[in-house]
Amino acid sequence: VQLQASGGGLVQPGGSLRLSCAASGSIFSINDMAWYRQAPGEQRELVVSISHGGTTKYADSVKGRFTISRDNAKKTVYLQMNNLKPVDTAVYYCNADVSTVIQIYSSRTYWGQGTLVTVSS
Repeated sequence: VQLQASGGGLVQPGGSLRLSCAASGSIFSINDMAWYRQAPGEQRELVVSISHGGTTKYADSVKGRFTISRDNAKKTVYLQMNNLKPVDTAVYYCNADVSTVIQIYSSRTYWGQGTLVTVSS
C-alpha cells in the first residue's frame, strides 16, 4: 500500500492550497484517513481526520479555514486550506487506516511521504 501526497507549495498569507493524497496497492478497504503536519522543531500533530462515512474531526487551530473531504471510489483524501497563516507552515502528511486484500479482518496505518507547505510573504 502506498499513499502519494501532492499539492504543497509556497503561498502568501491569506492564500489557499489544496492537498491531495491518493492510496494505491492491494487495498480491501480504507477506514479513517487523516492529515497531520510537522513544523520545524515541533512534534507531528493531527490536523484533521475523516471516517469512511464522512465524520470529521478538526484541530481547533484550523477550524473554519481547512476542509477535509474524501472520494472513496478514488481512494483519495483532500485538504482544502484557506486563509493560510505563517503558523500553518509545515510538512503535511496524510495517513490512512487500511485493510489489505490478504488481511481483510485487520488494519494498519500507512503514511504518505509528506508535502511541504510554506506560508510566507
